[in-house]
Amino acid sequence: MHFAYPPRKSSHPPAYSARGQSRSLSYNQRRQLKIGAIILFSLLLLILILSRLFSNGAERIPPGTPEVVIVTLIDEENMSKEYIAKIKENRRDYAARHGYTTFFPTISSYPSINDSPRTWALVPALRHALTVYPHSTYFFALSPHALIMNPTLNLRTHIFSPKTLEKVMLREKPVVPPDSVIKTFGNLKGDRIDLILTQDGEGLCQGSFIVKNGEWARFFLDTWFDPLYRSYNFQKAEAHALEHIVQWHPTILTKLALIPHRLLNTYNVDIASRGGKDNLYKEGDFVVRLVGCETDPKRSCEDEFDEFYRRLKKGKGG
Repeated sequence: MHFAYPPRKSSHPPAYSARGQSRSLSYNQRRQLKIGAIILFSLLLLILILSRLFSNGAERIPPGTPEVVIVTLIDEENMSKEYIAKIKENRRDYAARHGYTTFFPTISSYPSINDSPRTWALVPALRHALTVYPHSTYFFALSPHALIMNPTLNLRTHIFSPKTLEKVMLREKPVVPPDSVIKTFGNLKGDRIDLILTQDGEGLCQGSFIVKNGEWARFFLDTWFDPLYRSYNFQKAEAHALEHIVQWHPTILTKLALIPHRLLNTYNVDIASRGGKDNLYKEGDFVVRLVGCETDPKRSCEDEFDEFYRRLKKGKGG
């Protein structure tokens, strides 16, 4: 008796089975890819947030960067080589003592002042210094007709630390004496100050001042050097332009600290309109300026400089 063999199984699965399985695998792969992309994007976003958080948006300061740059504008056409050498020596000796550096631009380097008074070159010179030393924090602009007489004084502890500034800044003081309606703010904090100036009986003093590096400093210098102000023919050129922008630009006034004159800017001559004896240099003062020597034909800046230079060399400055 013969029985029929059971039907053989086909080695080829039904077409619908392969298609269904293919669809299933393709779907799983797409799902895994989406999950992987989301995880990768999340990680990248987290890394970006953490890098911004811990870097605080600031550039890394290279090692050895000087905190302070002393900027003195040199007029090679009207100063002897000997005089220029002594000016540079005075600044370099002080800078070396405190880890600062110096920058000595020349007036002839800034043809952009055109027909304006040569003293306007101070402003692009400071702008130039910010470019050459982008990582330095403070820029001390000091007239060539001045000497640092007490080199032991550190600028941070003497003037611009927030704690010191809050003690010495003159609050609610008329910006331009004696009776300007625009006054310094009474509630400014020391860590919000970007411009440190003194004033005498005639107005603000741009022969010795400090500006803090940053976007605000660039805005301030660009505003000060605006061609419109240079075209106004102010009687005292950049000095009166400075008084104008400080009084009428709140963005500048809110960053300004006026400090006592003697801390940054004493004089070697008794000029009543500039404060008289109250502003005369005394032994131990930080800086002496030969105020007005370059505009008075009866005076010699170099001779007056030499008098204090010799005193300093004899150890009678500070």
